[in-house]
Amino acid sequence: TGLFPQYAQAFDKAAFDTKSVAEAVKAMGGSAPVESKDVTIGGPDIAENGAVVPLTAGSSLAGVKRILVLVEKNPAVMVALFNVSPSVEANFAVRAKMGQSSDVYAVAITNDNKAFFAKKEVKVTLGGCGG
Repeated sequence: TGLFPQYAQAFDKAAFDTKSVAEAVKAMGGSAPVESKDVTIGGPDIAENGAVVPLTAGSSLAGVKRILVLVEKNPAVMVALFNVSPSVEANFAVRAKMGQSSDVYAVAITNDNKAFFAKKEVKVTLGGCGG
């Protein structure tokens, strides 16, 4: 992104400032999310260090345009947003900061703005957000 700094800054600040899963999905243009076996979220059952929690998110759904990674109890719920094109496999890995144990969500938003999710509980034993 050093060659194209406009792409590094091309994010939706309002979506990253949301305080709930539903708000984040709505800010990204998705409808009310529905649980789906075609969306996956991965991560440790217990994270020993909340400052760097490895998470994976993906979807096998057709027509996915965005994958969101959300941590329900973080002050800002949205951790990551991936824009997906037909030439990209919708599977991503990210490291999140978590201040406390929480459900984490992967949300896939399709081209017709339907939202599908998977969730997983991650327990944090050492605080990551100043804890």
